[in-house]
Formats: sequence, C-alpha cells, structure tokens
Amino acid sequence: MDDVTVSRTLKRISHEILEKNNGAENICIIGIQRRGIPLAKIIADNIEKIEEKKVPVGSIDITFYRDDLTNRSRDPIMQEASIPFSIENKVVILVDDVVYTGRTARAAIDGLMQQGRPAAIQFAALIDRGHRELPIRGDYVGKNVPTSKNERIAVRIPPYDETTSVELYDI
Repeated sequence: MDDVTVSRTLKRISHEILEKNNGAENICIIGIQRRGIPLAKIIADNIEKIEEKKVPVGSIDITFYRDDLTNRSRDPIMQEASIPFSIENKVVILVDDVVYTGRTARAAIDGLMQQGRPAAIQFAALIDRGHRELPIRGDYVGKNVPTSKNERIAVRIPPYDETTSVELYDI
C-alpha cells in the first residue's frame, strides 16, 4: 500500500466508525504504541473533518512477556497510558497497525480496563494478517493480508518513518 492507499483506507475506517456508532458523540480513540498512535490521530482528524466534532485521542503503551519470548512472565506488564480523559461509559476505539496473534490487543484491553469501564471496546487495525491465537477480531480492518509465518508486514508512518506505506516481505 502506498501513502494514497493508506490515507483512503483510514478515511474508510473513519466513516465505518461513525456509521456503526451513529456519529462521534460518545466515542474516544486510543492508539496502541507505537504505530497505532499516529493511526489513531489520523482517524480522529478524519472524524473531526467529517463530523465537525473533536474526538478525544489517547495512547496506551503495552509491554508484555510472551511465553514464546521469555520465561519471566506469561502476563502482560502494562506500562504508562496517556489517556487524559475518562473512558467511563464511552465507546473506546482501540487502534493498532497490524493484528496478528491477538496478544497485543488483549494486553491493551487489559490496560484499558485499569483506566475505567467503557461502554464498549471496538478494535480497528490497518492490516489483519491472520494467525490468531486468541479470539480477537477487528471491528474495522483496512485490509486483510493472508501471510505465512515466514512473512512480515511493515507499516511505515511518520513520525517513526519518513514515508507512509505498508509492505510485505520474507524474513
């Protein structure tokens, strides 16, 4: 995906969020560290342009030890969240760049629940590459890209990268 395709995809996701939630009145958007944060901000900006209503945006930084990476812990260790507003009774749109096993989304949900009790949590991902290990699915998915376990998806987006793109490559 090039920058134009990524932009068009994020605009479509923004419209889908508004349609499913009957507007922007009760939603907030939380990006998962790293690349979910700029994607969340873009979606919020798109919604503001469409609805002429500013949507609260925050971020959650999750660090977790997976059983296939270390024996130190099986549970995620939640780091600092930057959510400068209440999520109580709000519809939280959790945003990430790629959904793969579902473990990152699960850890982020655990972190959100420590911040309050939302009315609902919906999940948006730019790319769904399959290979789920947990029963997590995207409510809003930009593109489904079936991959092998020997392939990787690289989402490039400022401020972390100089360009905006999505690339599939072999490892």
